[in-house]
Amino acid sequence: MASAQPPNFSWVDPGKVAGLAMPRMTAHYQYLLNNGIKHLVTLSERKPPYHDTCPDLTLHACSSDNKCTILIIVCLQQAVAVHCLHGFGRTGTMLACYLVKSRKITGIDAINEIRSIRRGSIETREQEQMVVQFYQQNKV
Repeated sequence: MASAQPPNFSWVDPGKVAGLAMPRMTAHYQYLLNNGIKHLVTLSERKPPYHDTCPDLTLHACSSDNKCTILIIVCLQQAVAVHCLHGFGRTGTMLACYLVKSRKITGIDAINEIRSIRRGSIETREQEQMVVQFYQQNKV
């Protein structure tokens, strides 16, 4: 099966966690599988098209409030990709929360890191506040 890199794809934690825009072709799913990604977390209201064409890729639908889903999957030691419609706002927010938890860094540092890897990520003040609040709720 042909493979094509999905739009706005990048690794945030190489081999573990990636972000992308909504995959729209079977070749996008094949790309994820070819790169060791077995789980796709969708932060969009609707499921991505053709998601059922690759049974080896497990789709997890969750709200942007449910940050635990990505953390649990990552703990299973399997690669995961996260997407929303364009891969910037909700995706960047979720990925920044992942960095807060996995690297034990501040919310601001996580926001800056995600924005350096994925330009345009975390688009609103509310999304920034979510990451900072996530940090405050999870600091040890």
